[in-house]
Amino acid sequence: MSNPIITFVGAGNMAASLIGGLRAQGVEASAIRASEPGTEQRERLQQAHGIATFGNNAEAIAGADLIVLAVKPQVMKAVCLDLAPHLAPNQVIISIAAGISCASLEGWLGERPLVRCMPNTPALLRQGVSGLFANSRVSSAQKAQAEQVLSAVGLALWLDEESQLDAVTAVSGSGPAYFFLLIEAMTAAGEQLGLPRETAAQLSIQTALGAARMASESDVDAAELRRRVTSPNGTTEAAIKTFQAGGFEALVQQALNAAANRSAELAEQLGQ
Repeated sequence: MSNPIITFVGAGNMAASLIGGLRAQGVEASAIRASEPGTEQRERLQQAHGIATFGNNAEAIAGADLIVLAVKPQVMKAVCLDLAPHLAPNQVIISIAAGISCASLEGWLGERPLVRCMPNTPALLRQGVSGLFANSRVSSAQKAQAEQVLSAVGLALWLDEESQLDAVTAVSGSGPAYFFLLIEAMTAAGEQLGLPRETAAQLSIQTALGAARMASESDVDAAELRRRVTSPNGTTEAAIKTFQAGGFEALVQQALNAAANRSAELAEQLGQ
């Protein structure tokens, strides 16, 4: 299956971003389909990417190699139960819905190749990162195909255990909001120090962008980068010591623990 047929069930923002990324990678429009109840969204996808769209899920998945479930977690069970009678045994299911376990998906769809993914919102700009887990029925070739789909919008990282998706949710799934919060706080602090709000916001955003790029492109880790810009008795050291005195690292750990625990709780609730 060098050129798999990919069907998206649900065509919201994340699915549209994945479709756009695949087309930008050179995947032919004829290899991509989407099923979506909204007529306007179907028309937008047709016009933007030239793909075939359907209002009926069963028609959309017929003959597909990969089926990307891109619907809200709250409706996943109903969608899966509707799809189940129409699935072929070798079709790979890729779920990008948060909190829906492989066990739940198998309960609704039957035993089949399943890949669970946790993307994040920067995927909408093709700057995302996704954690992926495949069950034992997914072949190496099918894993490569699933990775192609998610890497269309950023970095795709495979996990050894499904339970690690809760940690992925805590670190990267919810992570963009943490950085937004820091930018928000730095902007407010800059304004308190006398800067115009717009200037403080621009300084904070560009600093975050530049620091992230340095961390991404550097051959040393973030801790070493921090040490290199923290001069003894300087302004940066004064700020870092204040963060640490306030328990910054412990607070981050507590926050991520809370997110991971909530992810596990939601999985139990949504899988019923």
